[in-house]
This record gives sequence, structure tokens and C-alpha cells, in this order.
Amino acid sequence: MSLQVPARDLRAVLSSAGTNRLINLWVDDGDKPRLTLAREVQRDVTTQAMLHVDLYEVVMTERITGEVPLALVGVAPVVSTKEGLLVRGLDSLQVHCLPDRLSDAIEVDLSILERTDQAILVRDLIVDEDIEILTDADEVVVQVLPVREEILVVEEEVEPGEVEVITEARGIEQEPGRVVEKAEPVDAEEQQAEAD
Repeated sequence: MSLQVPARDLRAVLSSAGTNRLINLWVDDGDKPRLTLAREVQRDVTTQAMLHVDLYEVVMTERITGEVPLALVGVAPVVSTKEGLLVRGLDSLQVHCLPDRLSDAIEVDLSILERTDQAILVRDLIVDEDIEILTDADEVVVQVLPVREEILVVEEEVEPGEVEVITEARGIEQEPGRVVEKAEPVDAEEQQAEAD
């Protein structure tokens, strides 16, 4: 069935319902609303204006497959002490359930992450028993990686004219117990010619 809806009204409904909440769709020839879910929104590439929206009519007694976003809640102690870096593996889960059981989000409690190299997997998430998670149970939702410090060594290039020629020893030890008393002058140009 093809329908036309004022863009402003549709934008308002989609911004509050998203793709996880049921939308009551009133059609002119019906005496009651049809329960639908927004499945796909096509937009103009340049203006981002909505061009087309797929609405899927649901039967409340039949299970459907949907995508539910993951909401990170709490603070991981290991991250707050700057010992670890939180890395997110998934943004959402595929679930199979009755239409009225689709939730706005599934919460992921970060407060259990107390040490580095610890992770929360899909199997660790707590959901109602009437919701079946289709995403692989071994997928990493979030993990904590150790913070590594990198030392950056910057070597400066020295111009040939900036090299200091030392003509006298200044008490430099060359071998343990032996101090050089006098050094011969070195000609930088002569040394460069020998190197070439």
C-alpha cells in the first residue's frame, strides 16, 4: 500500500519512535489504527530530506526480528583511573521477540569493568527471557585495553656548519681511568671527503 504523509508530521513521529517503537498509523478507510514499525528511511543525498519510509505492519501475536541499540551506563573504574581505555565493539543487537517487547535500548553496565583486558560479551547482557538475542553470543560489546605510553624520539638534523670542532680535551674519559689530555683538531671538510 502506498501512502502520502505530511513530511513534518512524519519527521516528528520518526524522531520519537525510531525503528523500535510501534507507530499507530491511521488510514482514511480504516476504523482503527494499524500498528506499524518504521523499517527503512530513504533520504536525499544532498539535502537529507526524507524521500521514502517503509512502514511494516505487525501482528501483535507474531514474533519479529529487530535491531535494538545498546546504551552504555555507569563508569568503568579502570577507565576512570586512566589505567584502561574503553573500546566499543557493538552499537546494537539483533533480537527476535513480540512487537510490544522491542525496547528503546538494552543497557550495558560498565561499572563491572575493574581491570584491563576485561570485556563484556553479548552473552553477559541481561534481557527479558521472552527476547531472543540473534547476535553471536561471543561478540564483544565493550572491552578495556591497557593504556600504553609511547615515547616519541625526534632527531634533529644538524647542518654541517653547525658542528662544533673540539680542539682540546675537556677531561673526557675515553677508557675507564684514562683521561685524554690533548686532542688533535679535526677538519670537518676533510672528514666529509674521506667519508664520500
